[in-house]
Amino acid sequence: MAKLDGKKILACCANGAGSSLMMENAIKKVMTRNGIKPAELRHCPVSEGKTASRNYDVVFCARTFAKTFEGCEKNGPVLIPLKNVMSDKEIEAALKEAGLLD
Repeated sequence: MAKLDGKKILACCANGAGSSLMMENAIKKVMTRNGIKPAELRHCPVSEGKTASRNYDVVFCARTFAKTFEGCEKNGPVLIPLKNVMSDKEIEAALKEAGLLD
């Protein structure tokens, strides 16, 4: 669980308003449920996220935007593409699969 404490997390969607806000709320649920306190959790549009991703530890996006972030993991962040951006269960499973959550 502590692997995500103090980490910076970014949630990205097409326009940075609706889906990414709902994704951020689902991520907050997972963080709260697991006692994790990230240093930062914010949402933004994919256009901003592509550049901003290098300043984050974990980047979430819809699977349809995963190609936009190709190569971002070379700069450090872990990319987690999601099928259902509002599913806290999928987010939790993806974090476990990435080795970021016990």
